[in-house]
Amino acid sequence: MSQEQAERYEPEATRRESDGAESSRANRGWWNSNADDYQIEHGTFLGDDRFVWGPEGLDEVEAELLGPPESLKGLDILEIGAGAAQCSRWLTSQGARPVALDLSHRQLQHALRIGDDVPLVEADAGALPFRDGSFDLACSAYGAIPFVADPVRVFREVRRVLRPGGRWVFSVTHPIRWAFPDEPGPEGLSVSASYFDRTPYVEQDDQGRAVYVEHHRTVGDRVRDVVAGGFRLVDLVEPEWPAWNTQDWGGWSPLRGKLIPGSAIFVCVRD
Repeated sequence: MSQEQAERYEPEATRRESDGAESSRANRGWWNSNADDYQIEHGTFLGDDRFVWGPEGLDEVEAELLGPPESLKGLDILEIGAGAAQCSRWLTSQGARPVALDLSHRQLQHALRIGDDVPLVEADAGALPFRDGSFDLACSAYGAIPFVADPVRVFREVRRVLRPGGRWVFSVTHPIRWAFPDEPGPEGLSVSASYFDRTPYVEQDDQGRAVYVEHHRTVGDRVRDVVAGGFRLVDLVEPEWPAWNTQDWGGWSPLRGKLIPGSAIFVCVRD
């Protein structure tokens, strides 16, 4: 396919199975191709050095899901699916020693564009290139977890690189959203699919090759995955949409946010 044809081609959206290798390949390519547009569209909202947990705008300064900001000083922290490392940059400002990891080379180039004050690692979340017990905390704001076929594998890797007592906090699209159309307006308020259908959402090219993959898990699935990964779940946060946030972000919007949750944040501990 020529570049001109590729620019004209619209991927086909479908629901079908997609294994770990295909999901990883597709999502690496998608994020490398779309990182520029993503940072242009959402960069102002995310800031250069804010820690925002999701489209609602819940800020770690207020949420303290990793602990009080003053407690982060001197801690080794791994951010998974870091994108342009905005969260890691905020952690650095609190005196922590973060490492920002992402599957996408292009996203990490944006991290370098913003600043070179955070160590960057390009790697798959299912095979973390770190020694056992390298970190005090791990976090992920909408990174990696929604896109992997085997989240338990990722959780076990995170547990391996964490020290005993370390927290693992990650946010994902709230599972209930999979039952509704991904639309910010009134059309996104009526159930259109089964919440219990775990079939992945796949966008594929005209040869049937996946170019983007997301994996659905129910709330119960997520809890069981956390436990199977060797963690204890201590909190599940469902951020409410704040009055100050008047912008849409894809299928997230003030209209929908007032009625149904858009994000789920899992706070876990490695005992």
